[in-house]
Amino acid sequence: MPAFSEFITFAAVGALAQLIDGALGMAYGITAASMLLGLGLPPVAASASVHYAETFTCGASGLSHLVAGNVRRRLFWALAMPGVAGAVIGALVLSHVPAAWMRMALTPYLLGMGLCLLLRGRRAPGEHDDRVPSATRPLGLVAGFADAVAGGGWSAITVTALVARGATPRMVIGTVHLAKCAVSAAASVSFLLHVGASHGVAVLGLIVGGVVAAPLGAALTRRLPPRAATLLAATAVLGLGLHGVAQALR
Repeated sequence: MPAFSEFITFAAVGALAQLIDGALGMAYGITAASMLLGLGLPPVAASASVHYAETFTCGASGLSHLVAGNVRRRLFWALAMPGVAGAVIGALVLSHVPAAWMRMALTPYLLGMGLCLLLRGRRAPGEHDDRVPSATRPLGLVAGFADAVAGGGWSAITVTALVARGATPRMVIGTVHLAKCAVSAAASVSFLLHVGASHGVAVLGLIVGGVVAAPLGAALTRRLPPRAATLLAATAVLGLGLHGVAQALR
C-alpha cells in the first residue's frame, strides 16, 4: 500500500525531527520542509504542510515542556504575540517572494550565531539572566516572518539569539516551543486561506510521529547540562548555515 508506506516514512521523519527539535530547540521545520521539497513539492505547499503539522507537534512539545517546568510565561508572551503577527505577514508574502531568497538571507546569520554559541559553550558556565532579554518582541516578529516564508527558522533564530544573550538554554527551548505552537497555528490559518489543504498523508505522518516523540524530547532537554545544550545548538545552527551555503553554490 503506497499510501501506508508514505505514512510510515513521514511518521518516522516526524519523530526524528521532533526528537532533535525537542532536545536542541530547533530543526523540526528545516528537516520536514527539506523532505517535502525533496519529494517535489513547491515551497508554498512544503511550508504550508510543515506548519499544519507543527500546529499539533509543537502543541504537544510545548505542553510537555510546560509540564517539565521549562517555560517562562513572560518570555512566552513576549515571543508569541509578535511571532503570530510575523507569521501572518510571512504567509502572505510567500506567494510573491521565492523562499530560496529568504534561506539565502538567513545563511550568514546562522553561521554567525552558530560560531557565537560555539565559543560561548566552551566557556565556563556562569549565571544566567532570567529576565526577558531586550528586543525580544522584534526578534519574535522577524522569526515568525522568516519561519512562514522559509518553512522553518523560528527556533534557529529565537533560541540562538536568546541563549547568546545569557538566557537559560532549557528555559529558552521550552518557551520557544510553546510559542511556536501559536505561531504555527497563525501561519496555518493564513496558508489555508491562500493555498488550501493538500498532501494529507504526509501531514498526518508528520503529526503522528512528532506527537509521539514530543515527551521524550522535553525530558531530554531537562536532563542536558546548559553547556551541552548550548554546544549541541551551536552544532545544529552551523550545520544549517553550511547547508545553506552548499545550496547556494549549486
